[in-house]
Amino acid sequence: MKMRLSGKLVIRIGFLAVVFAGAPRYDRWEVIGPGGGGSQYAPTISPHGANDVLVFCDMTGAYISHDRGSSWRMFNLRGRVRFYVFDPLDAKVIYAKTIGLWRSADRGKTWKLVHPDPGAVSAIQMPDDHAGERIISSAPAGGTITALAVDPANSKILYAVFQEGRSHSLQVSNDWGKAWRKVAGLPDGGQKVYVDPKSAKADRTLYVVGTNTVRVREGGRWQPGTAPPGVDAFSETSAGFPAQGGKLVLYAAAAAGAFVSEDGGQSWRQCSLPGLPSTPRIAAVATSLHHPEVAYLSYSNGRTAAGRFFGIAKTTDRGRTWELVWNESKTGPPYVREAWMLDRNGAGWGSNPQLLGVAPTDPNICFGTDLMRTIRTTDGGKTWDAVYSKRLADGSYASTGLDVTTCYGVHFDPFDPKRMLISYTDIGQFRSENGGRSWLLSTNGIPRAWRNTTYWMVFDPEVKGRVWGVMSGVHDLPRPKMWRGRSPAAYNGGVCRSQDGAQSWNCSSDSMPETAATHILLDPNSPASARVLYVAAFGRGVYKSVDGGDHWMLKNSGIAGSEPLAWRLAQDSKGVLYLVAARRSEDGSYGNDRDGALYRSIDGAEHWTRIRLPQGVNGPNGLAIEAQNPQRLYLAAWGRSSPAGAADGGILLSNDGGASWRNVLVKDQHVYDVTIDPQDPRILYACGFESSAWRSADRGETWQRIKGYNFKWGHRVIPDPVDRKKIYITTFGGSVWHGPAEGDPNALEDIATPRMRSGR
Repeated sequence: MKMRLSGKLVIRIGFLAVVFAGAPRYDRWEVIGPGGGGSQYAPTISPHGANDVLVFCDMTGAYISHDRGSSWRMFNLRGRVRFYVFDPLDAKVIYAKTIGLWRSADRGKTWKLVHPDPGAVSAIQMPDDHAGERIISSAPAGGTITALAVDPANSKILYAVFQEGRSHSLQVSNDWGKAWRKVAGLPDGGQKVYVDPKSAKADRTLYVVGTNTVRVREGGRWQPGTAPPGVDAFSETSAGFPAQGGKLVLYAAAAAGAFVSEDGGQSWRQCSLPGLPSTPRIAAVATSLHHPEVAYLSYSNGRTAAGRFFGIAKTTDRGRTWELVWNESKTGPPYVREAWMLDRNGAGWGSNPQLLGVAPTDPNICFGTDLMRTIRTTDGGKTWDAVYSKRLADGSYASTGLDVTTCYGVHFDPFDPKRMLISYTDIGQFRSENGGRSWLLSTNGIPRAWRNTTYWMVFDPEVKGRVWGVMSGVHDLPRPKMWRGRSPAAYNGGVCRSQDGAQSWNCSSDSMPETAATHILLDPNSPASARVLYVAAFGRGVYKSVDGGDHWMLKNSGIAGSEPLAWRLAQDSKGVLYLVAARRSEDGSYGNDRDGALYRSIDGAEHWTRIRLPQGVNGPNGLAIEAQNPQRLYLAAWGRSSPAGAADGGILLSNDGGASWRNVLVKDQHVYDVTIDPQDPRILYACGFESSAWRSADRGETWQRIKGYNFKWGHRVIPDPVDRKKIYITTFGGSVWHGPAEGDPNALEDIATPRMRSGR
């Protein structure tokens, strides 16, 4: 049964009401977890009021709030957002730049491609290891849009900075972005564009912020500005127009300090912050578009002998005087009313925001983002609140919908249906004692150096409370970016064991050298008093324990290489083991010692035999084995990069134990894992890095995209053990999605196919 309560979706399961704190979605999916946890950027607030706010993350997630940041809804536009722009005339219209320029005409509910011309789009290619997308168009793109402004009196007129190679130009469109005309070259580049709303409509005064100067078009002529003293490059700028009219008021942050200009960049004065070094490190600056007398600076003193301190300074007189509205140190109390990150990291753990955003209509409202959270003030900086998560009365936490976390698995206690865990990157692992309603940090006892990432967990099916987990200080495996110039054998991590359902842990790998342990498998046929366990040790190989994890032995006979990238393990119903060894390369090469591999052992890991894969396939990533027919194997494969797009990836099917293979899902080249429904072998699921999750109802012969799930980077699908009609999907950057196993046919946000939405 579903109902709506105070703008939140409530799902009633038996006597338990599960309340998700994120903003209501336009489909039947929910995103669960504690919230936050990853880098967040560019808080952008509507000029029509402070209710509509947007931020984005570095892992393709975009987030919108319609209640000043109290709740958020995630959406995805095929890649990482670079900037947002609101239409100054129409509160419903928003622009976002990712791999193209997108426009929403319904306050972010749906999006349509503006540039490149959607009518000329022929394909979308995802050639690299991260499935980075590029639009293939028959029309000349004219470069990449790096900045955008909408005319304050005519929404059809757009001003954009285009970058082509090292050249920048200002171009204008008079038809919503369908056609563009170059109006000026920009020798100093272009970061932002401002249009003077009081200038003549037929002859706009324009300000283009470049590398370290402001170029101005006034009276039909362009003139360069001057750079602040000692400034080679701006790190951040923000500007606004005085209500009574006049030149643009501009604030700039740079390595040399903070500066303000009251004449549109013709002259500058340096800001002096009371009680700080003469040149504190300024990370961010932001002012109110319609109240430029007010601005906020995010500062730190670095690490000095006097100790580290950081915070936010505020001016109300165009930078002549400043007040430290937030000044925090390692020894002082926190000045942000925090959520779970304070519990995890302790007082003084954080830093000053990396980016700031001030409401154009209310300078008392300011948002700040950093590497793990978003914070907000609504009283001019007197108080600051975390808005990524909410602390509940029982001490647990619930996400506000701003989930920016990578996770690998959802794990369920076989003795307690309300206890579930998520194995996360960067924040370790979280536990829920109420079926996912709220979450608790669950890293007590794990060595601090290993708490960054939990890759997997396994519960003992016969012993209540017993669970093993594999952890590491190294995240994002098995992506090759993690070992560029490094030896995987030097990674830290290991195995931990819990006897109380993951509430506390103890190290269980004393006889195993430190290693980035990425998977653990329990042999269900071993006795409860002497469990047989296998661990994939990334950069070392396979370890085996026959005493429940007290002692470990390396079992690499037959595995090639001195640093095998052991990634995932699988065991069939007859006890045969399989090992997936990850690919070491990301350059598209094949047939060398950097290929990934698939191995089999029929004697409990004493010996391994390599299974031949089809020509070109060298990126195995996950393996599923049908319990009723162990000869039927499903292999998730990561495509090799090429200029024309990834190749030799997808899902491979074998009916003869790996002697032969055929690809049954070619159109997705970056498949992370395959899952068989434990109650019905005809049903399979798959997920990967191409904005798609897949379902097959005929044992993998045909696949249908699961509609409504459209996060760019997905990991694996996990069937819901409580409700067979639902699944969980773990993601690289979007926490855990929970929704209909067959997808939502009425979902609105669905742009995963190459068919771009066009027009207004």
